[in-house]
Amino acid sequence: MELFKNANFDFLGKQRIFIGLSVVLLIAGLASLAIKGGPRYGIDFKGGTVTNIRFATAPDEDKIRKALSAKIPGEVNVQPVVGTNEVIVETELRSEGELEQARRTMMDTLQSTFGAKDGKPDFHGMGVDALVDRVQEPLQRANVAMSTEQLRALARSITEYRDTPPRSGLIKSFDELSAVQGVTPAIINVLKQELGLGPFVVRNFELVGPKIGNELRSQAIYATLLALAGMLVYIAFRFETIYGVAAVVAVFHDTLITIGLFSIFNKEINLTVVAALLTLVGYSMNDTIVVFDRIRENLKTMRKESFPNLVNISINQTLSRTILTSGLTFLTVVALWLFGGPVLNPFSFALVVGIIVGTYSSIFIASPILIYGQNLLESRKRSAVASAPASREVSRETVRETGKKASPKAAK
Repeated sequence: MELFKNANFDFLGKQRIFIGLSVVLLIAGLASLAIKGGPRYGIDFKGGTVTNIRFATAPDEDKIRKALSAKIPGEVNVQPVVGTNEVIVETELRSEGELEQARRTMMDTLQSTFGAKDGKPDFHGMGVDALVDRVQEPLQRANVAMSTEQLRALARSITEYRDTPPRSGLIKSFDELSAVQGVTPAIINVLKQELGLGPFVVRNFELVGPKIGNELRSQAIYATLLALAGMLVYIAFRFETIYGVAAVVAVFHDTLITIGLFSIFNKEINLTVVAALLTLVGYSMNDTIVVFDRIRENLKTMRKESFPNLVNISINQTLSRTILTSGLTFLTVVALWLFGGPVLNPFSFALVVGIIVGTYSSIFIASPILIYGQNLLESRKRSAVASAPASREVSRETVRETGKKASPKAAK
């Protein structure tokens, strides 16, 4: 499919505008990074805890943040999961020895702020063993005949029912358990008497230690740099060295601008963002290679064209492909950014920025660098050719002078 037939846009005539835009974005991003002391790293890189909490009703994020911030030192980040009554709570952790204390403090704070006030154990936080220990004697007093093995099997069925979607660890009434085979009204009455139903449940609690966070951060930097180095080698082998340098500089430019925009908009960088950056590196490089490959093909058939004109023609010839590929991908990641929720937001934001910046850098950054490099090489070749005749003339004069001095001896 070809959107533009015989396109003849003067892209290189507008290169100064986009190079100026890139300079502004780079300076703004680097200034933001300098002012804020570097990127805002997520828990993956600086260490901390990540807790998924599901509530029975829509949670009050500000109330959760204020309650936890008063008890837990450091930054507390509360992100809602769109379309659910679930939040993701991230807290800092300065040492791995703080893990148990952080877990206990979080649970106590949530329980005192949002938990039931009747003093009964929360059914939502119970496993099979705890449930059996709590209700075994009350069931016997209620004349519910059941062996320990039968009770354990029933407790396993009850907890499995509670933890499967759409309940996902949270029920609103014990009467819902009547759907579990073997649960009678008498058992439900015992559960109501002995247990309570808290308004929330902790679905997941994860730890990333500070040492592991530093290692992950270093590995992420190495992975990005190795990807750039590998692509430089590939393009230098596939095309010429100047092509590889132009492509890698353009991709490095894309990465710096993306990280700078993360700092400007105060978005954190985590492992998913690193994955997005590596995706951006490959995507931008692929777009650049398509343009460079067309330039190489046109060099064989348009030998009379000047190199800048040939590059501009090549960009126009690949314009339809660029718009179709980048446009469709852009629509996809925008939808992911708008509707993907807070967990995917940094990843999709990096891709949205990367596709925009990566597409124009292939045209307005990589191509001008290539032209500059080619002009530099050509000027050096012309200088070498121009200096060669002069060197030969000097050699001839030297030979003549040497011959004149040697002629009297020859006469003798």
